[in-house]
Amino acid sequence: MNKVTQWLQDNNVEEVQCVTGDHTGISRGKILPVQTFIDDQGFRIAEAILLQAACGDLIDDKFLFKLVDERDLDMVLKPDENACYLLPWTKKPTAMIIHDSFLQDGTPNSLSPRVILQKVLSLYKDKGLTPVVAPEMELYLTQTNDDSNIPLKPPIGRSGRRESGRQSFGIEALSEFSPFVDDIYDWAKKLNLDLDAVVHEEGTAQFEFNLVHGDALSLADQVFVFKRLVKEAATKHGFTATFMAKPISGQPGSAMHIHQSIVDSKTGENIFANEDGDTEAFAHYIGGLQRYTPEVLAIYAPHVNSYRRFVAGIAAPVNIHWGLENRAVGLRVPSSPIQARRVENRLPGADSNPYLAIAATLLCGYLGMEEKIEPTEATNHRANYNLDDRLPLNIDAAIAAFEHSETLKKYLGEAFVKGFAETRKADYENFKNVISSWERNFLLTTV
Repeated sequence: MNKVTQWLQDNNVEEVQCVTGDHTGISRGKILPVQTFIDDQGFRIAEAILLQAACGDLIDDKFLFKLVDERDLDMVLKPDENACYLLPWTKKPTAMIIHDSFLQDGTPNSLSPRVILQKVLSLYKDKGLTPVVAPEMELYLTQTNDDSNIPLKPPIGRSGRRESGRQSFGIEALSEFSPFVDDIYDWAKKLNLDLDAVVHEEGTAQFEFNLVHGDALSLADQVFVFKRLVKEAATKHGFTATFMAKPISGQPGSAMHIHQSIVDSKTGENIFANEDGDTEAFAHYIGGLQRYTPEVLAIYAPHVNSYRRFVAGIAAPVNIHWGLENRAVGLRVPSSPIQARRVENRLPGADSNPYLAIAATLLCGYLGMEEKIEPTEATNHRANYNLDDRLPLNIDAAIAAFEHSETLKKYLGEAFVKGFAETRKADYENFKNVISSWERNFLLTTV
């Protein structure tokens, strides 16, 4: 706490946003005057808040008070001195500090997504290994729209025109929003976020920002902050940024591709390759991704909308094949030198919780190495014309596969598995109360 206090004083911070992420990835917490924050050395908030769904509903009461104390106790949140960010968009000097969650007896809160990632990383640490990840974040810009019944449109760019067709890797199309992009990079630098390249993606006003590879927990924190940064920058420029998996009909979805490799903690050497080629560890890691991805798909695709992204015949991953430089598979292995040998998991959506998505993919790979799971043969053809029947590509099936996984209960904890499944169900039940325009259009007078 001394280091955090010194950092706050050095930056003349007046206000502290104390946050932690819930299962959806929404920031939950309190805003405190800086002296109150220093005096309290953390804060408390109702533990049940981690079990609030995106729609705002808490999970069903019959499960809620089996997962948290029936007295609705507070959890204790303590700041991570490595997760302090000075916000560049606020009027007064304001810090955002990510906190770890503990129960009142001092034990880590097993419902916390950040704790879940730390739990998976400890598995690697015990083996003398360190994961290295590099997320790629896709997003859409849209015209601000306060009526959710009206389909979204691309915003108007600097030219005064709206994109009307796909502009993959288009420099002019990217330049249409250069003031917005400039703010992203300026603010990211001030926040010490390690942004790399930006490209215009396939969709209209769709972009991808890459983060530099590094420590898994740090990168999860950076994605958590980056998503907020992007939304603030979009608001400044008069439009909306969304990380929904499929915000616009007829357009490609948005993903969070996660590049991952594993290094020896002592030597720093990549265990996936050596002078003789790819290692058994690399093969087994891919085997684990193939074996266990169906059980964690609810983490990669946590919302009803997430499954609209899985459309056969386009760039979206609809299988758990793997292949070299093959973008038609869910698990792509880019060409690389030995030290950069890695696999790119293309299944997680941009709408997934970064802590949980990174934890899930690392756990699958870990289990593959532990259980020495052999992968299938590499796929060398365009494999995305058909949906993979090994994947539960609807939310009911995905939740069921997740909730009934004994492996996930063992490694992530029964409380977390039940809690996450129930927050997904809470959103789904809320969704089912809404009658869509498709139903009115095609069923109103025809059935």
